[in-house]
Amino acid sequence: MFWLLNFIFSCIASLFFCIIFDAPKRMYMWAGLVGACGWMVYIVLFRGLELHTIYASFFGSLALGLLSHIMARIKKEPVIIFMVPGIIPLVPGGLAFDTTKSLVILQFGNAVKTMLEVTLIAGAIAAGLLFADQIARLVVSGKSTLLKKQSLK
Repeated sequence: MFWLLNFIFSCIASLFFCIIFDAPKRMYMWAGLVGACGWMVYIVLFRGLELHTIYASFFGSLALGLLSHIMARIKKEPVIIFMVPGIIPLVPGGLAFDTTKSLVILQFGNAVKTMLEVTLIAGAIAAGLLFADQIARLVVSGKSTLLKKQSLK
């Protein structure tokens, strides 16, 4: 039940951010599914395999980025339509709130620790998306190079 609820709620969160970001209505469900898949990779690694949240965030955003590129090719839409709403479940907003709360109540040791963790998670998310873009670029350029070689023969 835990896994199903995680999938449903992350799909709904991504779907609602599609509405906020004014994505095309026909892409709502697809972007929600892409976001839910990225979150499920994160939650399986974090809860199932007990990987640290930084690594789980990296692989979750990598999966999200790759799925966004695949869905963009299938649906013939920009990648950003799938990537931005899909990244929302992975953003460490709760930890950022805890950091701010620790600063307000003057617990600087706890604030520094959580701020460092938030920064590392955000960096891992950005690195995962960057790697996904580069992998997609390599696949597309490799495919076009292969097509050019075949046309020359």
